[in-house]
Amino acid sequence: MPHVLTAAELPVAELLRRADDWRTRLQANPTPPVQPRAALIALLFYEPSTRTRAAFEQASVLLGYHPLVITAEASSVAKGESLHDTVRTLCAQGVRAIVMRHPQAGAPQAAAQVATAPILNAGDGAHEHPTQAMLDLYTLWRHFGMPDPATRWLTGRKVAIVGDIRHSRVARSNLTLLTQAGAEVWLCAPPTLMPDAPLPNAMLTHDADAAVANADVVMALRLQTERMQQGLLPSLNAYRRDYQINAERLRRAKPECIVMHPGPIQRGIEIDDAVADGAQSRILEQVRNGVYVRAATLAYALGE
Repeated sequence: MPHVLTAAELPVAELLRRADDWRTRLQANPTPPVQPRAALIALLFYEPSTRTRAAFEQASVLLGYHPLVITAEASSVAKGESLHDTVRTLCAQGVRAIVMRHPQAGAPQAAAQVATAPILNAGDGAHEHPTQAMLDLYTLWRHFGMPDPATRWLTGRKVAIVGDIRHSRVARSNLTLLTQAGAEVWLCAPPTLMPDAPLPNAMLTHDADAAVANADVVMALRLQTERMQQGLLPSLNAYRRDYQINAERLRRAKPECIVMHPGPIQRGIEIDDAVADGAQSRILEQVRNGVYVRAATLAYALGE
C-alpha cells in the first residue's frame, strides 16, 4: 500500500510511462467502457480546488471507482472532528484510497500514520504538491521527445520558476523532480516572497530578467494576493513591472522556450494574457496531462 506523500518518493520513470499509456488510451477513446466497482475513492479537500480535484474525480471514474467528495465545511470537521478521526472513519467505511488537500504542512503524513488505505497528497500547505510536479514533468517529457525517463534527461536545460516561492508547494515539489532529471532550476521572487531557509540545488534570484535569460522553460506561479494584506509586497503594479511573465521579458529566454503555470491563473498579474494564451504556452496541456498523471498515480497507489 504505497502512500503518495512527497515528490521524492515517486517512482518517476514508471509514472511517466503509465501516464503516457493513459494518454494513448484516452486519445483513442475519450469515453472508454469502464467496469464499475463497488468501492469508493475519498477526495478529502480542506481547501478549494478545481484542476486537482476534477482530475482525481476523473481518475477515480476511469479506474471504475466512485469518487466520494468531502469538503471541510460540509463534514464533521466543521464540528471539530480531528483529522485522525476523519481518516479512521473513512477507512472504516471501506474507501480504497484517500486523496487529501490540507492547509497544514505535514497533514497527509499525519493521516498516513492511522490510515489503512493509501493517502495521496493533493497539496499540503506550502509544503508539497507531488502530483502537480509529476504532471509538469510529464508535460516536459513529452515536449522534449520522451527520452529515457530513467536518465537525467533534462541535463543542460534551464527552468525558471517565477512568483511567490515562499508559499508555493508547487515550486518545492517541482524543484525535487526537475533536479532529479538534471535540470538547472532558477527560483525567482521578491525578497519578501523568497523562503527563509535555502532550497538545495536551486539558483535563487530576485532578478526576473536574469532568471528568464536563456531559459528553456518558464513557469509562472500564482501571486497570492492575500500577501498584500500582510505587507509582503508594496503594490501589484510593482510586482507586474518586476516579475510578470510578459512578451518583453520572455524575449530574454530561448526562442523555443515554453511557458507553464500550475493554475489558477491571475491574468494580468503574474502572467500577461498574450503569453498565457500564446503559442509558447503549455498551460492547457498541463491541465489535460493532469488527468493522465492522476489516473496513473492512483492506480499505482492501489497496486493496479
